[in-house]
Amino acid sequence: MTDLIPESLFIAIDHVGIAVPDLDDAIAFYESNYGMTVLHSETNEEQGVREAMIGYPANAGAAVVQLLAPLNEESTIAKFIGRNGPGLQQLALRVTDVEAAMAHLTDRGLRLLYDAPRRGTSDSRINFVHPKDAGGVLLELVEPHQNAAH
Repeated sequence: MTDLIPESLFIAIDHVGIAVPDLDDAIAFYESNYGMTVLHSETNEEQGVREAMIGYPANAGAAVVQLLAPLNEESTIAKFIGRNGPGLQQLALRVTDVEAAMAHLTDRGLRLLYDAPRRGTSDSRINFVHPKDAGGVLLELVEPHQNAAH
């Protein structure tokens, strides 16, 4: 590729998403075994999940673990668990401008799951790179909301 990646577009690993059948059990596991705490939790009806961002409060701004539990059997996470069992579901990259990141990636021939950004955790704006174009990994693009705790 001759075109350069804009220097301030992709800025950090934001989180790793893990599909779990029961959010409360998963939170208890990470708290008791790794000393992590819930930094944020919410129900995202549009995405069909109940989720929690967990990590270490002393490391504000660092990458965290996102636990994702399905709200119903039709949710993407329920289908993922049905096919693969619980486990690593996605890697998320923090971006400064999700539309610019989408344009950059589609210009390079990568497919995205959505034509326009959708609402993610804490009112972030998100999209996903198709796993077939990202080495078999579901890669999420996350533009955090300006007032997000994480």
